[in-house]
Amino acid sequence: MFGVVPKALWEKAYAQADARNRIPMAAKVLLVRSKDRTILVDTGNCPWMNPKLREIYDIRFEEYSLEASLRERSIEPAEVTDVILTHLHFDHVGGAVLDDGAPRFANATYHVQQRQLEWARNATEKDRASYMPEMFEPLAGSGHLNVIDGDGELLPGVHIECVHGHTHAMQTVRITDGTETVFFPADLMPTSAHISVPYGMAYDNFPLTTIEEKKRLLPRMIDERWIVVFEHDALRDAARIGRADRGVVITEELTLCR
Repeated sequence: MFGVVPKALWEKAYAQADARNRIPMAAKVLLVRSKDRTILVDTGNCPWMNPKLREIYDIRFEEYSLEASLRERSIEPAEVTDVILTHLHFDHVGGAVLDDGAPRFANATYHVQQRQLEWARNATEKDRASYMPEMFEPLAGSGHLNVIDGDGELLPGVHIECVHGHTHAMQTVRITDGTETVFFPADLMPTSAHISVPYGMAYDNFPLTTIEEKKRLLPRMIDERWIVVFEHDALRDAARIGRADRGVVITEELTLCR
């Protein structure tokens, strides 16, 4: 999760590893509601994925699951209107379809970048194992998939911008009402420890690109006081970021409604 950063440093910045070198992580889904839309950003892990892989990653659904979390908010799957898939790695698209291939959200439009879909179908050895076609290919023939080409305002107040360091054409999501801005960087900043420019993942296909993307986006995050949501952080939901003598720091830790 931290690439070339020494373990002594990343354990201090985030959390101690267990005996198998695993750290506490989450696969969070962002719920966005407006008067006429119920939007999900990503869909987390797959309940029916290979049991051996679930054990390797220690993926558990006892405490949190996507449908249970929606039920807590009195939302039925059929009420979801849009699902924005930042990219098609298994821990982001795992809840998109049921085990029979049917869309989990039968009335929703699923939005994904064309170049990401092409990459997923022809991935390199670097991240091929992270793409599991059974989790996303059924969407392609279902009539539910909206394939996007590039950046822009996808829905009113919902803007997408592609980054390419982690994987090709991963779309970040920025939501604004004109006063407050929430930013979902997905695996550009998977945890709060990754706000630091050099802290990138070994999973990144193009780590130097990740560095440049952070350097480009951080000034806006700081100056415009965005709320940055950390999709994989088991310890923090979100934060505002500020400048420090030696890089950037969290200036305000925030808890989102769960």
